[in-house]
Amino acid sequence: MKLLKELFAFLRARKKLWLAPIVLVMLAIGGLLVLAQGSVVAPFIYTLF
Repeated sequence: MKLLKELFAFLRARKKLWLAPIVLVMLAIGGLLVLAQGSVVAPFIYTLF
């Protein structure tokens, strides 16, 4: 969590807040793929991408 706080502090300091939604979507997709890696739902998730 400290890494995320530092990342958003960096984005705020450098006036790059438009990158925040991109980072959040990438984290969400990565988390979804990690959670579904060994489950029955995995084939359905992989067809989305």
